[in-house]
Amino acid sequence: MFTGIIEELGVLRGTRQGADSAQLVIGAEKVLKDVQVGDSIAVNGVCLTVIHFTPRDFTADVMAETLAKTNLEKLTPGNPVNLERALRLGDRLGGHLVSGHVDGTGTIIRMEKHDIATLVSIRAPREVMRYIIKKGSVAIDGISLTVVDFQADNFQVSLIPHTAHATTLGLKRVGDNVNLEGDVIGKYIERLFPNSNNYGKESKISLKFLSEHGFV
Repeated sequence: MFTGIIEELGVLRGTRQGADSAQLVIGAEKVLKDVQVGDSIAVNGVCLTVIHFTPRDFTADVMAETLAKTNLEKLTPGNPVNLERALRLGDRLGGHLVSGHVDGTGTIIRMEKHDIATLVSIRAPREVMRYIIKKGSVAIDGISLTVVDFQADNFQVSLIPHTAHATTLGLKRVGDNVNLEGDVIGKYIERLFPNSNNYGKESKISLKFLSEHGFV
């Protein structure tokens, strides 16, 4: 698990293409301080496993499904990437719980300056929009952000100057693709309630049940 608080901007140093997979070599500093083979590092919000490292970079495998569902395949050497080490029990949870399992990619359709902030509008697929709520959390390229507002097929977030400076979002432009992950808590709630796409099985959890047991 991660928090969506980016620790540093790394850089893609190289890509080794396989038949359906790839290996990424990513330059970094801070996330390498206590790294071990097998550790998880989120790269643009995608949970990857370290298979090799040096004092200046680490290597991770990327499977075919990950390449198909994220924007990692579009990266070229020299591109900056958001990096975050896995959450440790006892750490501060400054963002929200992020699994590193991307639900889909979105497209930036608008960027507007509002005083010191930048309002970013992102068009997203249905599998992401179903978890978007006003004032709720969403991970964009691994960055924990709060939803300002949303429409049927897009939503808005606001970037403070620090976030724009410390992450790749400050370098993005209209038309760029971003990795999106909906709030994991929303996914569990959807699974528990009836009529929520839960594989045709009706849940025993209802508003009446929650009320009778003192939850609402």
